[in-house]
Amino acid sequence: MTNPIMKPAVLALLLISSLALAGCQSMRAESGPTLYQQLGERAGIAGFVEDLLFLIVDDDRINQQFRGVNVAQFHRNLTDQLCELSGGPCTYSGREMRELHADMAITDTQFNALAENLILAMEKNDIPTGAQNRLLKRVVPLYPDIRNL
Repeated sequence: MTNPIMKPAVLALLLISSLALAGCQSMRAESGPTLYQQLGERAGIAGFVEDLLFLIVDDDRINQQFRGVNVAQFHRNLTDQLCELSGGPCTYSGREMRELHADMAITDTQFNALAENLILAMEKNDIPTGAQNRLLKRVVPLYPDIRNL
């Protein structure tokens, strides 16, 4: 027969242990560099965005989508957007994604090509793979607005 007092005590002990472990995990996560820091802060983001622009120009899958774009404005807006998405102090002030891409008819292949080039640009700038994945996880929710689904 189980002692009725022991059951709540065991549950309380499990709850306290779980909370303590969760607290330790959150402290460990906070003690490391932020995603923004891992990306090299604004200067690092601007660096890999610049490399991304060169990759876009050389990529026949997507370069036609960028013809006529104001390169300096695109660089500034994308840098601000990725800075903001990574938790940095920047504020993206460009147009909404759905409005911006409304007439572009972006395909899955084009979206994936840009993502591939973003990864290549980050690799070229020695961004750790974990940070790349964390940034991509924050970019992916933009997909429906870019594709206008």
